[in-house]
Amino acid sequence: DAGEAPSSEEAVPGGATEAAAADDGAGETEPTAEPTAESDDTADPSAGDKDGEGKGETAANDASQGEGQQGEGQQGQQQGDGEGDGVESGNRRRRRRGRDRDRNRDENEQQQQAEPVEVEGLVELRDEGYGFLRLHGYLPSRDDAYVSLRQTRQFGLRTGDVVKGKSRVANRNEKNPALLQVDEVNGHQAHNQPDRVRFEDLTPVFPAERLTLELADDPSNATARLIDLLAPIGKGARALVVAPPQSGTTTVLKQVVRSVEVNHPEVELLVVLIDERPEEITDMRRWLLRGSVASSAFDRPAEEHAAVADLVIERAKRLVEQGRDVVVVVDGITRLTRAHNLVTPASGRVLDGGIEPAALYAAKRFLGAARNAEEGGSLTIVATAAADTGSRADEVILEELRATANTELRLDRRLAERRTFPAVDAVASGTRHEESLVDRADLAKLAVLRRQLGVLRDDTGANAAGLEALLERVAATKTNADLLAKVADA
Repeated sequence: DAGEAPSSEEAVPGGATEAAAADDGAGETEPTAEPTAESDDTADPSAGDKDGEGKGETAANDASQGEGQQGEGQQGQQQGDGEGDGVESGNRRRRRRGRDRDRNRDENEQQQQAEPVEVEGLVELRDEGYGFLRLHGYLPSRDDAYVSLRQTRQFGLRTGDVVKGKSRVANRNEKNPALLQVDEVNGHQAHNQPDRVRFEDLTPVFPAERLTLELADDPSNATARLIDLLAPIGKGARALVVAPPQSGTTTVLKQVVRSVEVNHPEVELLVVLIDERPEEITDMRRWLLRGSVASSAFDRPAEEHAAVADLVIERAKRLVEQGRDVVVVVDGITRLTRAHNLVTPASGRVLDGGIEPAALYAAKRFLGAARNAEEGGSLTIVATAAADTGSRADEVILEELRATANTELRLDRRLAERRTFPAVDAVASGTRHEESLVDRADLAKLAVLRRQLGVLRDDTGANAAGLEALLERVAATKTNADLLAKVADA
């Protein structure tokens, strides 16, 4: 995670100072020589040789004493030089500290004189209460602004809020700029926000309004029409696209995205690509007409996969709290569960395939956010789940998540191998409480259609003949209403 929080609650210009407490150098002392004894001129001349010997001894003593005094003088001079070096070193330290203080003072003055920068981004809060304003999508960057705990409490900020304000540049000891002023929160004035409900307090009910995917200007779009016929998606549904490898999953998701963009302009569309190939991410960005793409490529760490998905779902919750309808398209929920499995601490209780129970809980919590709120607003999640991969872990994930979905669109690898697209298993796909989305007359016609398709299964269980017959009916009619009318006539 890029960025560190300053030590205080709110970021303030730094500039550490140091105490200049250095002792002055000790004074130097000069060594003093003691006076030498002089010979007595009035000595007895009869002393003769004794005086000569005495004088010789005295001269020798004087010479040795002089050498001792000279050694003491040199030692004292060296000691004085050492003390002088200590004084000079202390002076250099004081001068360096003075320059550092001046430099910090100049930087602080420059920061105070610098104009605040207009910023707008997504709030991502930590457990401690502070957070960061993500300026470049859903991933951390050096430009993200630090949000203090005081600002979070003052304006009631939540993860996923869109905040507009002003920030200052970072100090020398900071990694990120700091948010100075909060002007708007989710499009409302910061000091005049409407009463906000909490997503957890909304009452979930069965989906009652249908997301129509059939395109009026493109009647040949078989994928959208088959989904409307076999597995209709309602606002607030949890839809799983159960897909084996190379069964046309990406094409199905792209058609769902395009239909939502065209038929439901009032819906906020968010696309999440987890552990995906980079070229697939680029292709989806170019495919979108509106909405946003949050992605984390397969070469990124698992922590990033989980963080991107969590921030997207929190953003969707904030929109639902405002009464908006949101559709989140995820590719794929299996890879997201694997990412959570990598970052989850080992609990000692491992399921089949090496899956931690906490990792499955994280995926269920993600899908569990989908709901139709009785108070207004809805969150629809359309997610892909891997099947028939030969991995026991993927099987465990699929079985656990299938129980949470209320719409399942199942793709068949055998149909894909026959190059029959969309490779939809018409018999295995369906929606719970379909009666709340389809009127009674159409329900009876759909029941007849399913019985007709069911009898066309071959010995292997594949429904290739049934799907081909259904695709012929789709091509022969302009709308699903015309198709169902012909089913009733038959």
